[in-house]
Amino acid sequence: MSAQAQADEAVRYVRTRISGTPDVAVILGSGLGGFADGLEDRTTIPSHLIPFYPGSSVEGHKGELVFGRIGGRRLLTVRGRVHFYESGDLNTVLFPVRVVAGLGIPLLVITNAAGGINRGFVPGDLMVISDQINMTGLSLPPDIPLRLRRQHYYDADLCRFATSTAAGLGIRLVTGVYAGVKGPSYETAAEVEMLYRIGGDAVGMSTVMETALAVALGMRVLGISCITNKATGTSPAKLDHSEVTIVANRVKENFSLLLRALVAGLATHRS
Repeated sequence: MSAQAQADEAVRYVRTRISGTPDVAVILGSGLGGFADGLEDRTTIPSHLIPFYPGSSVEGHKGELVFGRIGGRRLLTVRGRVHFYESGDLNTVLFPVRVVAGLGIPLLVITNAAGGINRGFVPGDLMVISDQINMTGLSLPPDIPLRLRRQHYYDADLCRFATSTAAGLGIRLVTGVYAGVKGPSYETAAEVEMLYRIGGDAVGMSTVMETALAVALGMRVLGISCITNKATGTSPAKLDHSEVTIVANRVKENFSLLLRALVAGLATHRS
């Protein structure tokens, strides 16, 4: 059975558990899953109940889909990302995006925890993603036609909307380019310097392929990174995954406040 056929079966199951089509989907990154707990009228579907849906083994990634509402807007949150280094299979990584697109959701907010390359960023900053650098060596699966593949992924109008929304809330939101790598090892100082020189502002182990597929499948995408640490070589501190969740927990109030405002506005926002 093809990856798309498996996703279609998963979509059919999910539709038996929810009513209507959500206005916005949000993929929650490392340490950011608590956002889903604040949804109204929640319906939670554990991922192991969904046909073919992959499970995550990384701390901070609880595997489930959570449906609910924010300000009257219907929302789907994907809580539990699978990274390429866990499975070595790109179709596994992309499966949640196929499901989200199959449900007919027009807007995707994709979030992640990232290391700050830009010397002006500090742990706790939120960064709206203006563009990406794919350093994974991967490309979209062959079932995605070439005519659907794009070179610009993050919707410029949605980026401006996020910036203005954050300003209205008094939340610091920087703008930058996200560099995606395979992981699971953190980058060396030399690798971080390379990414800096080619235009990277933040680096992480997800997002680039998910965004590429979402756009190919017709979704508008807004990306937000939580800068949880300074990348290797930009700080004398030793990197540790626990720092990711600690910083994410520290900024979760601002993150949730911004995300709630964005969801409420994105559902009616048009370019």
